[in-house]
Amino acid sequence: MSTDPGSDPQVQPAEQQPPAPERVFLVVVDESPELKVALRYACRRAFRSNGRVAMVHVMEPTGFGDWMGVNQLMKDESRQQAEATMQKMATEVNKLSGKMPMLYFREGDRRDELLSLIQEEPGISILVLAASTGPKGPGPLVSALTGKYVSKMRVPVTIVPGNLTPEDIEHVA
Repeated sequence: MSTDPGSDPQVQPAEQQPPAPERVFLVVVDESPELKVALRYACRRAFRSNGRVAMVHVMEPTGFGDWMGVNQLMKDESRQQAEATMQKMATEVNKLSGKMPMLYFREGDRRDELLSLIQEEPGISILVLAASTGPKGPGPLVSALTGKYVSKMRVPVTIVPGNLTPEDIEHVA
């Protein structure tokens, strides 16, 4: 009897599995103090899982619809600020995760645009949000996406406590 497992008709060699798709950790870029926590967590998870970070910035409507010239000027300024912010953050993401992030820009209601992006982009694997630790609660996105809108989510949501230190994140990410 041979000791070669390939010669035994009952033992089949393992089939080569295609490589797993890259995990994409999406972070919403806004003005909240918790953004840095969510971004750092996503970067460290992406680094450890050979994944990638994606960032989305949603520009809220300006409210000057009747004044077309003013509205367009405000949109342009907002877009320029968003692009500058995202480029600066992209450099930090590259340092922490080892890869340049994917960048998305949207205009409209933040929650609605976020849900649409997740539906439209099949590569997005996980949404990472940081919860506010203030007295007003975890924040509007965390509240909406873990409550009334949870059934509209196609991906898991990771909620990171907004008061984690960089050392805490290194330990848990």
